[in-house]
Amino acid sequence: MKNLTKQTKSVKGAEITRRWHLIDASEKVVGRLAPEIVRYLQGKNKLDYVPYLDSGDYVVVVNAKKVTLSGKKEKTKIYTNYSGYPGGLRKISYQKMMNDNPVLVIKHAVSGMLPKNKFRSDRLERLFVYNDVNHPHQEKFAKL
Repeated sequence: MKNLTKQTKSVKGAEITRRWHLIDASEKVVGRLAPEIVRYLQGKNKLDYVPYLDSGDYVVVVNAKKVTLSGKKEKTKIYTNYSGYPGGLRKISYQKMMNDNPVLVIKHAVSGMLPKNKFRSDRLERLFVYNDVNHPHQEKFAKL
């Protein structure tokens, strides 16, 4: 008698292929853009996604300085960082962060939406954010 059951083949670490995705952030809301980026970084857009392997792709985000926030957050949002020492609380407003380094706004949002596990730092290394449309990864998209 033959064994008629089919086995589900799990993906191996060596079989993972990483693609490149280009996302234009101009006139997009940060809270709507970040989950889209996280989906690609985690690899949840792939059919062979498994949570115990890092099968995510590379993501290039352009036009970071043209990103927006919804509601009144552009005037009221504050990013905080606490060192743990007395007097070690630092606060930066959204407007100041957009003037100084708009790349950090998107990186901070994506970092907050990624799961806090051992893959987080590797996934953030595959995220490339640029202020305008010029970026050094043009040859990756020319092949596609």
